[in-house]
Order: sequence, then structure tokens, then C-alpha cells
Amino acid sequence: MKYSWVRVLVLVACLLPALVECRVRQYTFNVVLKNTNRLCASKPIVTVNGRFPGPTLYVREDDTVLVRVVNHVKYNVSIHWHGIRQLRTGWSDGPAYITQCPIQTGQSYLYNFTVTGQRGTLLWHAHVLWLRATVHGAIVILPKRGVPYPFPKPHKEVVVILGEWWKSDVEAVINQALSSGLAPNVSDGHTINGHPGPVSNCPSQGGFSLQVEAGKTYLLRIINAALNEELFFKIAGHQLSVVEVDAVYTKPFKIDTLVIAPGQTTNALITADQSSGKYLMAASPFMDSPIAVDNLTATATLHYSGTLASSPTSLTSPPPPNATAVANKFVNSLRSLNSKKYPAKVPLTVDHSLFITVGLGINPCATCVAGNGSRAVASMNNVTFVMPTTAILQAHYFNISGVYTTDFPANPPVAFNYTGSPANLQTTNGTKVYRVPYNSTVQVVLQDTGIIATENHPVHLHGFNFFAVGKGLGNYNPKTDPQNFNLIDPVERNTIGVPSGGWTAIRFLADNPGVWFMHCHLEVHTTWGLKMAFLVDNGKGPNQSIIPPPSDLPKC
Repeated sequence: MKYSWVRVLVLVACLLPALVECRVRQYTFNVVLKNTNRLCASKPIVTVNGRFPGPTLYVREDDTVLVRVVNHVKYNVSIHWHGIRQLRTGWSDGPAYITQCPIQTGQSYLYNFTVTGQRGTLLWHAHVLWLRATVHGAIVILPKRGVPYPFPKPHKEVVVILGEWWKSDVEAVINQALSSGLAPNVSDGHTINGHPGPVSNCPSQGGFSLQVEAGKTYLLRIINAALNEELFFKIAGHQLSVVEVDAVYTKPFKIDTLVIAPGQTTNALITADQSSGKYLMAASPFMDSPIAVDNLTATATLHYSGTLASSPTSLTSPPPPNATAVANKFVNSLRSLNSKKYPAKVPLTVDHSLFITVGLGINPCATCVAGNGSRAVASMNNVTFVMPTTAILQAHYFNISGVYTTDFPANPPVAFNYTGSPANLQTTNGTKVYRVPYNSTVQVVLQDTGIIATENHPVHLHGFNFFAVGKGLGNYNPKTDPQNFNLIDPVERNTIGVPSGGWTAIRFLADNPGVWFMHCHLEVHTTWGLKMAFLVDNGKGPNQSIIPPPSDLPKC
């Protein structure tokens, strides 16, 4: 009945646009299988509404969003609205067994949240198993009506989603890896808006084409929805003017190559200021560690209007996978806009200071024959996170004991040369969270380790944006490194790359009560246990407390 009334109100609002803006956006996500052909091979994939990538959510700042997700497949499903703050609405955040039990086959769940104080590009994706390989799409948050962008208005806006593609069933890939104890097979190709473009063993395959008019400027809303790979993105002959990352405005800067980690977004302006023709658009992997990646470059075309389809395409060479300098040029250029209208509210004092190692490990596994009795794992402060069978937020809200503990360590259990080669490769297991009072300021230094190999880890924090106040190579020095922190205009985001063999420092205000997941956004590392959660207590009164759970919250 409540849902019916909402629909009536939406209808009235939409029929009278001159009197009231349509502020409740409704979507239905039917999770279904769809037979799909890529790289000259077909397979059934899990999709939303039969589309890959899935539908784009268009909303305005301060809108309320209702998305009914109906599960028609054999897998359990949950959807995460990546980067949406979810103020007091943790029940709609989406990570399975953290804030909700997943939606079982034949069941549905209504995600209900308000987009507060955010505008820009984010993404939604499945947050259980490896389903997000194909279950993902864009979230476009427009400014409030009448509020301009803090950059020249583009002629047109275009969503560009980067992804990965496996010829095999993705769930079979990870299940085989888990049973063997070894790393999963890398993907067979990358995609731009769902298409790899022509490749040597499948030259007839078409790719995405972006039609442009000479002299016009376009806003590209670029999203990395890949499972396991950071990606370079460039367009032959054209500069990109970066104006936003992770739905936060930045100081504009021009560059020819972006690097975007899984879960990150970048908005960039491109002006069609070259000679008419066709220009190659390329997405290729960034990996500056001795770790296997899918080396296939995805291609698309920037096509000037009036250019014949048979015209030759102006090419560009993607950077080599280990082009750290190219990646750093982009990352080091990022600064918050920090204007009067969009200030950077960096916490200047710290109530809770955490130093967290992130990296890999090896634990015994009697059934892992291929791994010689061992399995690859990952951890934060040497704790390999064990997923519970009851959602942590439910356990917290209803005082259910035995689901989690609040003793996640604020520091590594043993200090060592973090970026060196330690003797101990084993980790401990646990479902541990770190508890903080409402409105506390939190600083987290994320330190990569050399256990097995150093590697760039894109770490995502649910429920908050944070400021990336510092980074460096080697081991973090708590005495000298904070002297170089940027507390004026550091980039603000929700997913940050921890440099290979280095560290990054973030700060945030814990003004959102609930349980908030923090994990590596390389799905293989999340699966292996590189994750934890913050439990933020309620503040004073209902406006600083998590709302009660909805009646249709899925059951485990």
C-alpha cells in the first residue's frame, strides 16, 4: 500500500512539472540471463533487464531513488550503489552479508535511498560472488535544477563504461581458483560500453562509436566497471580535460591519458578540435607488478560527423602495462575544486588513527591439491576477513551475538619491513569490525606489503567520501610523512589506489551511522579476504541514527 501511494505521488509530480519537480525516481531491475556473443563466442550472462552494460540511473541531487530488484536467476543477488553516501540508509547499500542478506531466487527487494549533497558520475553493480562482471551500470546525478556545472556546459554528455570479458562462465572461473588455491584465470578481453572492438582472432567484431560534431565539446562520464584491472584510457589526437572524479568536482587539468581503477569514475571534457575523421579510443591495463593481466586492448571510435565509415582510423598506442609514470602524472594532478560553493572540508584533527597493511598471504589448505596444500589469501592488518552468514548490520541493529567482533586491530599485529619480503606469509581469520563514535574524525594509512608481491590496491570505502591527504613509496613514516600532507585541496573520492610498494593516507568524518564495508575493489582480492568494516554508532536522536529496516529486507 505504501509503495502504491508513492507511485501516485510520483505520477502527480510528473504531471505537474511546472508546480513541483519530479523528485522520486523509480526503476525496476529484473535480473535475468541473456545469451551474449563477444570475441566470436556466445555464453549466457547475468544481466539487468537483459542489457550489458545495464541501464543508466538518471537522478538529480536530493532526489529519492526507488529501485525494485527482482531476482530471476539461480544465483543470490544484491546491488551496491557505489559511491552513494546512503546517509542513515545502510539497508540500501547492498554488499551481501554486510548490510543485507542477498536477494534469493524468485524474491525481490526495494532499494530506497536519497541522493544527498552529491552530483556527478557513479556506478551501480552486483555485490555478491563475481556477478558484477556483467551486472553493472552508470549512475548519473545531475545538479539541482538551475544549478550550472563549474565548467563550460558541454554540447552532449556520454557514458563510457570500461569492463572485462571472460569467454568462460565467470562464476566457474573463481570457483575453480578457490578449489585449487591458485589465482583465477585473467579475462579474455576488455570492453568499452560492452564491446571489445575488433581483435586479431575476431576481426569482424564491431565496437562502440562516439559520434561527434566538429568544434563541439562533449562530457565523457567514464567508469571502470572491470573486476580486476586498473585501466588506462586515451583517445588518439585529443586531450581530455578532467573536471570530476568519483562524483566530486576537481580543479580542471588537461591530459592525454587517464588511469581509472575498478570502482572509480572520471568526468572529462573533450573538444572535437581535430581534422574530421575517425580516431581510436583505447582502454588497456595498468599493472606495475609482476602479476598476470589481460593484455588485450579494448578499442572504440571517435567518429566526426560527415566522415565515411570506410575512412582510415587515426591510431594511438596505449601505454605499456607497467607505465607507472603515466599513471602518476594523472593521479598527482588531481585536486579538489575547493571553491566557495564546493569547499574541501578536510578534517584537520584526528580522533581515530589507523595504520592498515593491505596485501596477500598464503594459508594452509588440505584440499588444495594444485596449490600443494596451500591457498592464496589476502588480508588487512593480517586479518583475512571471513564473510558471515548473517548480515553484520542486522546483527548490530538487532543485537545478535556471535556474528562479528569489534576488535579489528588499529595497527599491524607485528611491525616489519612492510614492502620487503617477510618470513611469515600466514594470516589469521576473523569477522572483525572497527567501531567509532558518530561524528568522529578518522585517519587511515593504507600500507601495501611485499608479501608474495607488492601491488597497487584500489581500496573502496562504503558510506563515505574521504580525502586522500598523502601518499608515498616505501614504508610510511608517522613522524615525517604527515608534514607533507595536503590539508588544503586534496582530492576527495570513494575509491583510492594504494601505490605498489607504497602507502596512501585518507581522512573522513564518520557522520553516517551504520556498518560500512572497506575492501580492495580488485574482486579477486576481496574474495581472498582483503576487507573489513567500520561500525559507526548512532549519534543523538533520530536524525543521527540509522533508520529501521524495511519490511521486505531479504532473509538469509
